[in-house]
Amino acid sequence: MAGVDVQDVDVHVSDDEDVELWLDYKESGNDVMREKLILKYARFVKFIAGRMAVNLPSNVEYDDLVSYGIFGLMDAIEKYDPDRKIKFRTYAKTRIRGAILDELRSLDWTPRSVRQKARALEKAYAELETTLGRQAEDHEICEFMNITQKELQKLIDDTKKSLMISLDDGDSDSDGGGSRHDFLEDTGIGSPETLAEKIELKRMLAQEIASLSEKERLVITLYYFEHLTSKEIGKILGVSDSRISQLHTKAVTRLRGKLALLLH
Repeated sequence: MAGVDVQDVDVHVSDDEDVELWLDYKESGNDVMREKLILKYARFVKFIAGRMAVNLPSNVEYDDLVSYGIFGLMDAIEKYDPDRKIKFRTYAKTRIRGAILDELRSLDWTPRSVRQKARALEKAYAELETTLGRQAEDHEICEFMNITQKELQKLIDDTKKSLMISLDDGDSDSDGGGSRHDFLEDTGIGSPETLAEKIELKRMLAQEIASLSEKERLVITLYYFEHLTSKEIGKILGVSDSRISQLHTKAVTRLRGKLALLLH
């Protein structure tokens, strides 16, 4: 998978810089102004594609993700209503993500068998690590699942497909937009019981994150809390994009398995 040059990605594109451009475009539908808007936010598409790429297998090209995302950007530009006082980036983020996901789904690379394999790996990590009382090594997982190292790596690569859909699949019709991991912080009031459950779930999640290896914990922290791309994280840890992707997949698989076991 080709990496994204983070130096070429300006995610702090101001929606306020071109208010007149937006208004003029919405009034006239001028193709030249539309092209300017596409160029203005193209780097935002690259940033989103780079964020999503960490969950994808190596045969998925970054440039393809950007191409899919551009269609989402064009759709967002057509449907965006400045009068609703919602920042364009907030609105466009879900459209861009949705366009990428739709195209990946159309390629049918997340069949049921892949999701079943992902759940089997999650369960294996959870059960073995509960027994061991520590993080399981690759060779121990292989022995537990009766598979070879090569089969494990293939399983981890396949698992990325399932994780990307489950973590990044948002509501494409939502103005607020965002992926499921964006909803972990819920500012809604809710009932006392619901709030207590969420607090306990966050406590459990924090505890399980703390139990990860140092590198896996750093990947999770930098990706979900610092919002860095795989290339940026790779530079910090001194490893390749593909290694970051593998660490991320293992970490999330461990967390999902552990939480499923605890909540069962």
